[in-house]
Amino acid sequence: MEQVKFTQMKDGDAEDYAFLNDHEIAYTKGTADRLLDALRDLDESLSGYKVTRLGHSVQSATRAWRDGADIDWVVATLLHDIGDIYAPYNHDEYAATIIKPFVREQCTWTVEKHGDFQMIYYAQHVGGNPEKRAQYAGHPYFEDCVAFCERWDQASFDPEYDDLPLDFFRPMVREVFAREPYDPANLQPGKRVPLVDATVAATR
Repeated sequence: MEQVKFTQMKDGDAEDYAFLNDHEIAYTKGTADRLLDALRDLDESLSGYKVTRLGHSVQSATRAWRDGADIDWVVATLLHDIGDIYAPYNHDEYAATIIKPFVREQCTWTVEKHGDFQMIYYAQHVGGNPEKRAQYAGHPYFEDCVAFCERWDQASFDPEYDDLPLDFFRPMVREVFAREPYDPANLQPGKRVPLVDATVAATR
């Protein structure tokens, strides 16, 4: 069987949907590599910074890695701006949706909200509200997002920084996206893992 028999979903039978289910599961196995290819497209996105959007993503992830961050933090950081091309007005939500089934809730929330938190650095210059993050005051992950933005996001526009190559992160992305989606053991609601682990950092 190479295609389903139906032209309307309501007409599909068990054979059709068993075929589609197997076909779609097989396709998901390539998600990590498709995301890594999509990251390369960031080099074609609009950018007036001193580094490309891909350069920013890799530099952010490199800083996370060198801070001793765990794999969830590193992969979330690498992908945090992947929506810049396709969702410029809600790129943070776009990226969070991609990683949500596979990483700790703490990381997903931070990626989803980082656009609001980043405004502390620039909004006053463009007529925005630099304190937009205040609406999340008291949230369990508030300080994590503050640290994410300060250490890894806003700091990663330096063309002289010694970035690790994108391919360095490829095995980590593959490992995360090979996980069972929405497995509570991976999502770990409410759990906080420090962004920085000095002991691990000393080995990297």
